Amino acid sequence: MLALAGFLFALFVANRIRIYWRLAHIPGPKIAGFSRLWMVWVNSSGRNHECLYNANVEYGSLARIGPNHLLTSDPDIIRRMNAPRSPYRRSVWYTTFRFKPRADNIISVVSEEKHEGLRKKMAAGYSGKEVPYLEDCIDKQIYEWVELIKRKYISTDAETKPMDLGRAAQYFTLDVISGLAFNHPFGDIPEDTDKFDYIKTTEDAIGPMAVLSIFPHIHRWIEQSRLMDLLAPKAKDKTGLGRVVGIAQKMVSERFDAPKDEDKLDMLGSFIKHGLSKEEAESETVLQIMAGSDTTATVIRVVFLHIITSPLILARLRAETDDGIRTGRISSPIRNSEARQLQYLQACIKEALRLWPPITGLLQKVVPPEGDTIDGKFVPGGTFIGQCAWAIGRNPLVYGSDFALFRPERWLNASGETLQSMERDAELTFGYGRFKCLGQPVALIELNKVFVEILRRFDITIINPSKPWNSDSRGIFLQKDFWVRVTERIYPADLRPSE
Repeated sequence: MLALAGFLFALFVANRIRIYWRLAHIPGPKIAGFSRLWMVWVNSSGRNHECLYNANVEYGSLARIGPNHLLTSDPDIIRRMNAPRSPYRRSVWYTTFRFKPRADNIISVVSEEKHEGLRKKMAAGYSGKEVPYLEDCIDKQIYEWVELIKRKYISTDAETKPMDLGRAAQYFTLDVISGLAFNHPFGDIPEDTDKFDYIKTTEDAIGPMAVLSIFPHIHRWIEQSRLMDLLAPKAKDKTGLGRVVGIAQKMVSERFDAPKDEDKLDMLGSFIKHGLSKEEAESETVLQIMAGSDTTATVIRVVFLHIITSPLILARLRAETDDGIRTGRISSPIRNSEARQLQYLQACIKEALRLWPPITGLLQKVVPPEGDTIDGKFVPGGTFIGQCAWAIGRNPLVYGSDFALFRPERWLNASGETLQSMERDAELTFGYGRFKCLGQPVALIELNKVFVEILRRFDITIINPSKPWNSDSRGIFLQKDFWVRVTERIYPADLRPSE
């Protein structure tokens, strides 16, 4: 018995050594060559983005972060992996993000053929081409937010009424995306609450999901053992993601039971029109809520934080928008086409996306069987390579020595090859090639509108400048306690927006 145990232990040690030497020529934290514990620590720290960034700063643009796991901050490598005809494939890392056991969505699916098929069915709906009321839906939710502030959060010299801008931003994005997905907003903004505990459920679940993504074989075992059926959210749940699943199932069933000639001009109608099955539609509408609210809310918070804490940036942005209102180039509410012409506004949005990419997860790809040479180092086939989103926008060779500074002017002052490099790298925030985010058009319309409409009416200041918010990173950002003081803006009558 002892001999057998000794033999098995020797096999284990030999296997560990073999795994270590496979990528020993690529630097990284020492423990990463033998164990995934470093990755577990990173995902559990709440500083996922900073830990991965520091690894690339210390060990180079290609760093080893696990026994078979590498991390790159090189935009050219990321583009190579994601390009339309690239031999790289999605890794099993993605399968962890199924919101229904054994039912894939466009994020979790690994099959290239299925992924491309889903994209074709949903591209028109996400682009807005078949959703003519898309802008109006966003305008309505901005109006609801404005009314909430007026009703509940206007501070005076005699009284301060703190507003958690962190929560309010997500209430807004949840109502926008649920309105677009289900044709019926959740109603979080008018009621000023997380009605279905969706945000709470997300905050509770994202940590374990991030850790499970490091051990996809364990996740697969849980799914196959049917244990996931007990753990997964259920349509009958009154709150949380299960409540969203229940709404999705109800809305999708109603559409599939409706007469075939009764097409609705919304996202779900577009998806069905282009061939999305009932089960696919249920999964994708739930994904819309997950992917379309947390990420856009992060960017809204970041832009507001940097605008309201910099008098010069706020003054320049307001001068641009005030001039646009006076000259009739800005409607009330502002149209997306008008916002795209506001150069300083666009620079503020680009700067936020550069410094705070809303998704900091690894998005791992698999090296093709023949292997690849990266930064002069051969990488064997089957190796997982993740990307460091936080590092891409912090390259001093592209953005200059002040890369850590929120400075929108850099986008207006740059030209030629420098501007081209900045623009190309900035595009990676929304993915690239065959994995580019379908929701980008919707997110950009929200961003193009919300800052103009809020700041043309209100003045906002941070209540606690030494700790403006509570920000936790576990692949996405969980941000709250962003307490601000809001007052009515005093401005000339010719700038007053119509209500």
